[in-house]
Amino acid sequence: MHISMVVFDIAGTTVDEGNVVYRTLHKAIEKFCPAISFEDVLLWGAGKEKLQAIKETLVGTNNNLSDENIQIIFQDFLQLLEKEYEHLMVIPTSNTERLFSELRKMGVLVVLNTGYNQVTAYSLIKKLNWQEGVHYDLLVTASDVKKNRPNPDMILYAMDQFAIQDAFTVVKVGDSTVDIEEGKNAGCLFTIGVTTGAHTKAELLTANPDYILDDIYDLKKVILSLSPTS
Repeated sequence: MHISMVVFDIAGTTVDEGNVVYRTLHKAIEKFCPAISFEDVLLWGAGKEKLQAIKETLVGTNNNLSDENIQIIFQDFLQLLEKEYEHLMVIPTSNTERLFSELRKMGVLVVLNTGYNQVTAYSLIKKLNWQEGVHYDLLVTASDVKKNRPNPDMILYAMDQFAIQDAFTVVKVGDSTVDIEEGKNAGCLFTIGVTTGAHTKAELLTANPDYILDDIYDLKKVILSLSPTS
């Protein structure tokens, strides 16, 4: 089995940004709902487009707010995040750049996808000095599709960009249950959770991933274990 493409989530999976986005999201939400915890935000909102993350966190914690107040939270979040990003230090998660380089040398496309909008996603990538065509092959953001995770649209968009017709040659990797659901909905060969981000191993297991890795570099072993003639 030949793997043509691996789709990686960004924050918590390939990039360590100290959970600043979800901490900022929590800060904006708790102004209206002080009982909602940071853990609630991770549980209900991790991996999702951020307006949707706010809505689902509120629903998951039985908080009912008007659409107007939800929009106020979202706009406050965007403003707070912009300030946080001015001085934010981000680094790749352990072994990520090594894995990217080796996968690309093997002829495997490295695609990044995220529940962030274009502005947020590209600001992260810029801080890492990652370049398309050098470190990765494509970045797909929540701004690029109509339906976000757990819908498969971002993965299908990436497949279309490279004329990949068979999702059974694609692997999805992420740190949240919604990443796993996204990969399954796209029909990926494997959905793989990593324990470096939002959700714990126990939480990831609830989405039934094919593998859970503590070190993202172990993905290479998974790919190499596939027989090229199988």
